[in-house]
Amino acid sequence: MSAVPTRYDATDPAQREAGIAAATTAIRSGELVVLPTDTVYGLAADAFDPAAVRRLLDAKGRGRDMPPPVLVGSAGTLDALGSDVPSWAGALVAHYWPGPLTIVVHQQSSLQWDLGETRGTVAVRMPHDQVALELLGRTGPLAVSSANTTGKPAATDADQATTMLGGYVSVVLDGGPTVDDRPSTIVDCTGPQPRVLRVGAVPVEELRAVLADVVAVDDVTGEGDPPGA
Repeated sequence: MSAVPTRYDATDPAQREAGIAAATTAIRSGELVVLPTDTVYGLAADAFDPAAVRRLLDAKGRGRDMPPPVLVGSAGTLDALGSDVPSWAGALVAHYWPGPLTIVVHQQSSLQWDLGETRGTVAVRMPHDQVALELLGRTGPLAVSSANTTGKPAATDADQATTMLGGYVSVVLDGGPTVDDRPSTIVDCTGPQPRVLRVGAVPVEELRAVLADVVAVDDVTGEGDPPGA
């Protein structure tokens, strides 16, 4: 555990740049960062640093059987991380990214990372939050899980995140309270048709409407955390 994290008010232009720069340095040093997203606050680590990912899981009280999803700064990064991505998954990305939709795809076999027991998949999302996107633009893909310890509600402001995780974190980017307390909706795109693993900010009815001319949406929803998330 680290000392008290350095906190920056990302809504203040005078602190925002300093905070993003400090968070970037922390990520590159293998440390953990709390950041705002368009859903709930996230706990972030360098996705390509196995030791940092382990620290993220330890901070949350999770094992390798519950690997974190990956946030990206552009939709095009999906092609670098995923393989055999179906065209209908591309339709979801085009409609919802940046936004509160996470898709699970087969990961590229050449990726040099260790997110945990992903079973060859990765859960990817591009958030609709400018602070998060600016940070991702500097760091590249980040392993990001909700900023809470397992079993507790996800943090919807920086105070909650700091209370639960402050001892593990080097930098906290305070973007103010989130506009929603729902997590992202997660869709498994590794099969012949989409399968909803978690219903969150995007309703299933919306997914059906978006994909109506492309593919059917399975009504089956999973329980708990999906592979790669």
